[in-house]
Amino acid sequence: MTQIIGYDVYDVRFPTSLSADGSDAMNKDGDYSAAYVVLKTDDPSLYGCGFTFTIGRGNDLCAAGIEVRSRPLLGRDVGEICEALGTTYRGLKSDSQLRWLGPDKGVEHLALGAVMNAVWDLAARRAGKPLWQLLADMTPEQVVEAADLSYLSDVLTKEEAVGILRALVPSRDARLAELQQRGYPCYTTSAGWLGYSDEKLRRLCQEAVDEGYRHIKLKVGASLEDDIRRLGIAREVIGPEGNLMIDANQVWDVPEAIEWVKQLSEFRPLWIEEPTSPDDILGHAEIRKAVQPVGVATGEHGMNRVLFKQLFQAGAIDFCQLDACRLGSVNEVLAVQLMAAKFGVPVCPHAGGVGLCELVQHLSIFDYLAVSGDLTGRVTEFVDHLHEHFVQPCIVNEGAYVLPDAPGYSAEIREGTLQKYAFPLGDYWKASAVGRAEQARRATQTSLGTAFATGRIEDQA
Repeated sequence: MTQIIGYDVYDVRFPTSLSADGSDAMNKDGDYSAAYVVLKTDDPSLYGCGFTFTIGRGNDLCAAGIEVRSRPLLGRDVGEICEALGTTYRGLKSDSQLRWLGPDKGVEHLALGAVMNAVWDLAARRAGKPLWQLLADMTPEQVVEAADLSYLSDVLTKEEAVGILRALVPSRDARLAELQQRGYPCYTTSAGWLGYSDEKLRRLCQEAVDEGYRHIKLKVGASLEDDIRRLGIAREVIGPEGNLMIDANQVWDVPEAIEWVKQLSEFRPLWIEEPTSPDDILGHAEIRKAVQPVGVATGEHGMNRVLFKQLFQAGAIDFCQLDACRLGSVNEVLAVQLMAAKFGVPVCPHAGGVGLCELVQHLSIFDYLAVSGDLTGRVTEFVDHLHEHFVQPCIVNEGAYVLPDAPGYSAEIREGTLQKYAFPLGDYWKASAVGRAEQARRATQTSLGTAFATGRIEDQA
């Protein structure tokens, strides 16, 4: 019997703020970060990797939450964990003291997502399959058993969910052959960060077009005058037939969002992303009604499946941008995908962060194969940053994700990256003023300093 014998947790941060990568109207100086966990078994060749995404400060809080969430797995049989992924998820989630901190939101939920992402990675490695294939090979009943459908029965019953999946089984092989030939379509945000100069914006837009992208997204919301100028550059480069999307990253109130988007409508954006508070369901519905034919997209800060349920019920969005790390892992993603299929809303996952592209490629592939069966209006985000830090980085060719074939969830971070970018004592941060200040602060807090001295938490078993 193979068992979980330990776990390592890392606070990994990359200094992306230095180059304005990731900059937008709300988040001007983010350092893309991952609170990362490796579940270890007594078989050295079998392990599971998972993470949640942040943009710097507070990543240590997520790492602490992951350590707490991982403890109940110690000593557990790997077969039992991996063959009943719904039961495993519900068991971890049922800790009532941790749930009080949420429930289903905040650090406790991010930590749950990271640990269960590692469990799904472990299950896929154990099966010798990439995650998308592990999911696609499950029966409809097995998928629904794994999905978190709690609080959703007013819009989606288990029987309806099984029916959605069963209907697509006979035609699945044809869709797989299509994806193997063409890949899954994606769009790029790499050209449109708000901190980039006009010259860099123009150059990167042209490079994206030359590389086969037909969808490009720009950040907006800091200055209307700047947005008009920058969108004019992008539309000129991509031409009248290219798809242009805009993203305000929550910076507007509802009336301001409506007026601002109307001012930008001459550039024919496909969607406005996160036009207001991610929790404002009725605000999104009001914006959607006012700015048509511009679509409304949101979801990267959608904290749980219940919020998505209400977005669907209210007719508040045209595009569902679920996040692989904000939700409680694959278990909760499945629930949102199934609801989106019922409501006819395209799922276009968010991936603007370290490692998110590696994860969401699996989710989008599975969605097309088994849940939606449709590519209409579906395009998944790609950001060309930090992939070199992953053992199995995603591959994009001519504006499409190439199907990953390595076993697992593509979540494993390279050992050299951990040694360099673990915060605050990785080689990079040790030499930086930020890292030295954090070392000094933690040295005055013995308990915290002991746990996080190297950016790595050793299991205490």
